[in-house]
Amino acid sequence: MSARTKARKLALDILFAAELREERPTDVLAARGRPNQDELAEYPHAVRIIEGVQEHGERIDELIATYATGWTLERMPVVDRNILRMGAYEVLWVDDVPDGVAVAEAVGLATELSTDESPRFVNGLLSRLQRLKPSLTL
Repeated sequence: MSARTKARKLALDILFAAELREERPTDVLAARGRPNQDELAEYPHAVRIIEGVQEHGERIDELIATYATGWTLERMPVVDRNILRMGAYEVLWVDDVPDGVAVAEAVGLATELSTDESPRFVNGLLSRLQRLKPSLTL
């Protein structure tokens, strides 16, 4: 497993915990970092994703809600919602990760951690954002 794949799993853990605790992701990250500073230093991409999702969260959620046909943000499983947030952040704001890689990594997380229907849903929504990227206002 690549370092960035591990970083994405760590970022998902933090984002998931933050949503369940109704805390800011960076606060959960800081609390986790106190005893695990080495872990965070080993995966700087996790910190980048967490901070990016928090910084652009409102716009990311707007885009997910707009393009998730037949699903409201609130109705999505928490894990799917956070996988989509991470994937959308990487596709739309991270230039050094190819869009296809970001989508494939998100689909991989959904395959491993969510329902049987989730990978297809995640792939469809993130692929749509990828196609619309040039016309989206960020």
